[in-house]
Amino acid sequence: MGKDSIDQQELLSRIEALREEHEALNNEVDALSENGVVDQLKFARMKKDKLRIKDEITSLENQLTPDIIA
Repeated sequence: MGKDSIDQQELLSRIEALREEHEALNNEVDALSENGVVDQLKFARMKKDKLRIKDEITSLENQLTPDIIA
């Protein structure tokens, strides 16, 4: 197994961990919204964290898929 395979496996593991973190945050945001009593600052921070995680997932996925020159 070459170094590229290990790097790719590490990227896949990181992506999966980030997806789980994103899903957990998503559930927490939904629960806060349903509760009706929302700490707007905490809510905004959680939504920012979700966006940051989603951006990181996209970036890692782009590293897995090389650009195709058309």
